[in-house]
Amino acid sequence: AFVGVLMFGATLPATRLALEGFDPGFVALARAELAALLAGLALWIARAPLPAREHWRALMITAAGVVLGFPLFSSIAMRTSDASHGAVVNGLLPFATALAAMWRAHERPSPGFWVAAASGSALVVAFALNAGGGTLRAGDWAMLAAVAAGAIGYAEGGRLAARLGGWQTIAWALVAAAPWLLAPALWSAAQQPFARAGARAWAGLAYVAVVSQFLGFLFWYGGMAIGGVARVSQV
Repeated sequence: AFVGVLMFGATLPATRLALEGFDPGFVALARAELAALLAGLALWIARAPLPAREHWRALMITAAGVVLGFPLFSSIAMRTSDASHGAVVNGLLPFATALAAMWRAHERPSPGFWVAAASGSALVVAFALNAGGGTLRAGDWAMLAAVAAGAIGYAEGGRLAARLGGWQTIAWALVAAAPWLLAPALWSAAQQPFARAGARAWAGLAYVAVVSQFLGFLFWYGGMAIGGVARVSQV
């Protein structure tokens, strides 16, 4: 999980770079479709069996949270917030994931766990309000929506990873979402100024697609499959 967090750590800065050349919707859709190509290749090489019928609902919930929801809302947030501020608001994600784990995975952490998690989240909220002059910025609201989507996707995917395996979970979630996102991705691509996008924008898009949307999740879901969603989410 720690390796996954290291990879996720550059997600918001990389998103900011991608937004120098592309709009938020395209960044979110393109990273999902590009990562789905890698996921499909990995599943084909591994000859991975299709998930059972009862797993597909959880895969679609996972995809809605971490393949579409978090990337889209965080891309919107990065248009008006700097990456460091967005990362602080994103600090609510561990607590939100623990709540989602209690709801979806029926995990029951100790009272001491909740005291520690709530204390950290209270500091995050205090910082965001102080930095925003007592109110939340527009980018903060988008980041909070990203946190909610990510928490549900983390909890659902982490619960499913204990059955399917860490990398298989994100791989199948990406593949399951790809057909639904293809048409919007192609439409968005037609609106992009590709000729004017610089190397920084392309590098940012490559990072969020390959590392943030795929490689990081291999470690992250693998960690949650081993240690439980709530506990590992605090990393």
